[in-house]
Amino acid sequence: MALRFFNTYSRQLEDFEPRDLAGRKVDIYTCGPTVYSRAHIGNFRAYVFEDLLQRHLELRGYTVHRVMNITDVDDKTIRGAREAGIPLTESTVQFKEAFFEDIETLRIKRADEFPAATDQRYIDKMIEMIATLISRGLAYQAEDKSVYFRINKFPDYGKLAHFDLTQLQSTGRVKHDEYDKEHIGDFALWKAWDEEDGDVKWDSPWGPGRPGWHIECSAMATALLGDEIDIHCGGVDNIFPHHEAEIAQSEGCTGKKFVRYWLHCAHLLVDNQKMSKSLGNFYTLPDVTMP
Repeated sequence: MALRFFNTYSRQLEDFEPRDLAGRKVDIYTCGPTVYSRAHIGNFRAYVFEDLLQRHLELRGYTVHRVMNITDVDDKTIRGAREAGIPLTESTVQFKEAFFEDIETLRIKRADEFPAATDQRYIDKMIEMIATLISRGLAYQAEDKSVYFRINKFPDYGKLAHFDLTQLQSTGRVKHDEYDKEHIGDFALWKAWDEEDGDVKWDSPWGPGRPGWHIECSAMATALLGDEIDIHCGGVDNIFPHHEAEIAQSEGCTGKKFVRYWLHCAHLLVDNQKMSKSLGNFYTLPDVTMP
């Protein structure tokens, strides 16, 4: 029986055909935790889904190479470290350790790699990608010294989420949304340093700063899996803007189709609401396993 997946990009069931059909090798990229606090069981709903996907592919005789990123620098991790009064690395390491403890408890198979966004080799890759996008007219440095992606220069932007670009509104996840960008939907590739960032910064051709959330995944995915990936997974909340931005950045750099199959899982609900830290209706694994 043919293996079929519901591809978020096409909104259709499609027969699965990996790029390496003869070798039966499958590359998978999965969005991992943002380590500003302990992951909750709603997050692990996605990781269990991805674990089951890998196990099923292996049962069918495929060799799976899976990468799961660790987001250890973004607005939330920096804010958490600042509020705790400790360095970023000291703040995030405790939540990295808790994450690995929890996946062991749940018997989730470990990915082949867990790249961290702050690793210098990936920072270098991010800077390289941003420079390429600027050279191709797909990105620009604004008056606030941050670098943004020009969504109007990427015709396929919005096709994953299936929405009209004229309906775009400012997002809370992206810092500096209110600066003088060319389009409200333009998203940050490189965020210029400011006082709230403290000592969290890297040198770049555009001045000191840090990468935007989206470029982190594009850099880590292509660095470890190449320009084209068979499957990219995540929760439905990642479809926009995160995965939409990943497509634009990656394809803007390579000119190749970034992902063949986009697979997304639904939210874990609590009293008919999405489980989330912002709503305060979440439970960690120790909450539901400790006597």
